Amino acid sequence: MSDMYDKINELYDRRREIELGGGDEKIEQQHAKGKLTARERIDLLLDEGTFVELNPFIEHRCTDFGLGEKKGPGDGVVTGYGKINGRTVFVFSQDFTVFGGALGEMHAKKIANIMDLAAKTGAPVIGLNDSGGARIQEGVLSLDGYGHIFYRNAIYSGVIPQISVIMGPCAGGAVYSPAITDFVFMVEKTSQMFITGPKVIEAVTGEKISAEDLGGARVHNTISGNAHFAAANEEEALAEVRRLLGYLPSNNNEKPPFGPIPDGDDYRPDLADVVPIDAVRPYDVRHVIAQVVDDGSFFEVQKDFAKNIVIGFARIKGEVVGLVCNQPKFMAGGLDIDSSDKAARFIRFCDSFNIPIITFEDVTGFFPGVKQEHGGIIRHGAKILYAYSEATVPKITVILRKAYGGAYVALNSKSIGADVVYAWPNAEVAVMGPQGAANIIFAGEIEKSPNPEETRAQKIAEYREKFANPYVAAKYGMIDDVIDPRDTRIKLIQALEMLRNKHEERPKKKHGNIPL
Repeated sequence: MSDMYDKINELYDRRREIELGGGDEKIEQQHAKGKLTARERIDLLLDEGTFVELNPFIEHRCTDFGLGEKKGPGDGVVTGYGKINGRTVFVFSQDFTVFGGALGEMHAKKIANIMDLAAKTGAPVIGLNDSGGARIQEGVLSLDGYGHIFYRNAIYSGVIPQISVIMGPCAGGAVYSPAITDFVFMVEKTSQMFITGPKVIEAVTGEKISAEDLGGARVHNTISGNAHFAAANEEEALAEVRRLLGYLPSNNNEKPPFGPIPDGDDYRPDLADVVPIDAVRPYDVRHVIAQVVDDGSFFEVQKDFAKNIVIGFARIKGEVVGLVCNQPKFMAGGLDIDSSDKAARFIRFCDSFNIPIITFEDVTGFFPGVKQEHGGIIRHGAKILYAYSEATVPKITVILRKAYGGAYVALNSKSIGADVVYAWPNAEVAVMGPQGAANIIFAGEIEKSPNPEETRAQKIAEYREKFANPYVAAKYGMIDDVIDPRDTRIKLIQALEMLRNKHEERPKKKHGNIPL
């Protein structure tokens, strides 16, 4: 009898050793950097007491470069599953106290194992990244390990939500796993992502830069667009992950979870005053969003990158929607390279996971300039057209003010598959703005006129009266209805309910070839 108890005691001793990771000293060093340990992070992320660890006893089998004498509890990563708000998720948390969280063969095997389980069971995967990169002592086995992870990131993309939280260094090949995942969270001052670090860059190009300025949270959330969220500390980052998951289904065969249905009137009298009639006056589209969605439900994505477009999740009468909105506060809401990429990727995410897409449109066009043309605005702008056309979820557009030219077509117009298009009565739907149009159409008359400026003003007014309104497009069925702005929420609730069982097939194919 006692033999079994000896074995049980040995089991618990071994577990305690593994749970200590790299030991007290390494844990203190981790805390001194303002970082939590791998297990502390899991405890904060998951519902209390729900974590079930998998493969805790895995160890490396490398004997080169003195690694044979070094023990690495859990091989530098903690993996398993648990619950967030009662729903199952899988998680891996790299342990910087063991081999600096460096990825080796068995470390990668643990991660690949939970990714496969997540795909089989239809549950999200969350990666808490804190790693020195490839475990150099293991050489090509380490690179092979990364490959197994990247492959799963790619083939499970659009099957289960994949979320990356960068909570320390993430360098070299390691950054490509987060890059393939759906959403990337970063922590200010303690997390970085880069392909080549500051020392290598200085050695190769002579440029001097700090790790934070090269690949910190601010850089990736404002300049590169590689990250979607930045948090002041780890606790805040993990709380935001929990919040994000509240908008997402567990897999592509489910619909997003319904929220509470708010009481009260859906008529919004204040919407009549939010958007200035004067087409060139800026305003903040978030004020429109706040009036239309359920109170406090808007969860903005990539808020500091490509600010001329606003994207994010919200609820309307409890139902989750994805919002894509021009932002006239920046660049007059015009579309450029970065905003095209930002919107297209978000549209494709929503389509993958059965989230209806609502577009609030107020667009002057694609942004002009040599830099944009040479940077490939044609290719990048085409991504929006492609993403909207390909999407089969409910697609609703509300034209708030301007809808000009190719940008009007690209932003979920009827011709590329919108289910319902509404316009406010002040909307201008036209090939271009009245001034540009009048200057082209009436160039001869203006030139020959004894008072060209007066004639130009007259022709602009004439064009605006005749074409720059929603009724021409409505006459041809490109707009389903011109609505009172104050009824916008009511109309969206009706349309979402009508489209709830929408089913639309696309031609059978392996996959399309989006202009990347």
